Amino acid sequence: MKTILIMRHGEAGPMQANDAARTLTSRGHTQAVEMGQWLAQHYPPQAVLVSPYIRAQQTARAVLQNNPVSFEQTCQDIVPSGNAAVAVDYLETLISMHDTLDTWLVVAHMPIVSYLVDQLVPGEMPIFATASVAVIQYDPATLKSDLVKLVNPTS
Repeated sequence: MKTILIMRHGEAGPMQANDAARTLTSRGHTQAVEMGQWLAQHYPPQAVLVSPYIRAQQTARAVLQNNPVSFEQTCQDIVPSGNAAVAVDYLETLISMHDTLDTWLVVAHMPIVSYLVDQLVPGEMPIFATASVAVIQYDPATLKSDLVKLVNPTS
């Protein structure tokens, strides 16, 4: 079994013309650090895929400050308007190529984080608060998954 952690970025500044350039607020950074500490205690990631958008990159940096990983990649498929089916196919391919890595973190945005969960666990489409993490158990042999829980930051 593998663990897939789907995380929404921390709270970001207001909408602007260039959505990709939005940055985390101080609260968003605090949320990301908090969830990084929680992940380090419960599900330390070994690999991470992160959106190229600045707020997702900042979230990943905050999470990974206490969680060194063996594999890290920026993924153009996990932007807000990305195709979740394509992203999950890519993630499953990476998991099969790196079979010694058991815990994968994906840092992205609404609505694609909800669609990713639904692709992995059909019928499950949670609404993510900022910096929330969905914990999914994934069996690469059967390509079947179960949503274990959705964890929200307290800040």
